[in-house]
Amino acid sequence: MEGFQKVCRISDLINNSGRRFMVDDVDIAIFKVDDNVYALSNICPHQHSPLIYDGFLEDGCVVCPAHGWIFNLQTGKTPTGQRGLNYFDVRIVEENVFVKVYKKLLNW
Repeated sequence: MEGFQKVCRISDLINNSGRRFMVDDVDIAIFKVDDNVYALSNICPHQHSPLIYDGFLEDGCVVCPAHGWIFNLQTGKTPTGQRGLNYFDVRIVEENVFVKVYKKLLNW
């Protein structure tokens, strides 16, 4: 599981809800929907609001609570298929949630 980091336990997540985590200075939103766990960037691209974790879940998507933008939980894309939020791979091992987060690279 190279590159994956433990973020929480599955019991730390509430079904049909999101939770905010910081991993390597990357703000992520983790959602538990039934038996599935998804990880997306927590920063909405509209006005860079860190509120995705608090969004409304419906039909496999999360709706940004600030402006209503919709993102697919499996891909992070908008309903039109355009790029929206970064999606991070998730693995569940012995009730622990691991996420593969790519560190921010700065171009100075």
